[in-house]
Amino acid sequence: MPATNQFETVGQISGSNTMRIQRKSNGHSVAIALLSSHTPGAPVVDDAGRFVGFISEFDLLKALEDGKDLETLLAEDLMKKDRIAISASTSLREAAQLMEKNRLLNLPVEENGVVSKTITRHDLLRTMLGIDVGIEF
Repeated sequence: MPATNQFETVGQISGSNTMRIQRKSNGHSVAIALLSSHTPGAPVVDDAGRFVGFISEFDLLKALEDGKDLETLLAEDLMKKDRIAISASTSLREAAQLMEKNRLLNLPVEENGVVSKTITRHDLLRTMLGIDVGIEF
């Protein structure tokens, strides 16, 4: 039986990934933050909270595989610079399609030029199924 979903846009749901990485954070501290929170990645923001890129465990693993020192590299050196983000008015369906197409686990939501939250594939699935919709994990 299909779930009944009362929500239509990402602006109507809670995002469970609340992490924001400052662009000048060193790579080692980013790795510790991601590991400590069990979060696979997070948006990188400037001092004003504007989205400048995204850093994931994959980016950190690649740097380590390439023999780079995470203590000397900054988030802005390691992050993906292709800014894939959505607005609060983006439909749940559009967000899910964008995540699938680009193989994303997290998707920053921008409002008024800053990252207001990040939704995850778990947030979308939970919402679409109508499970624990108001609960943040």
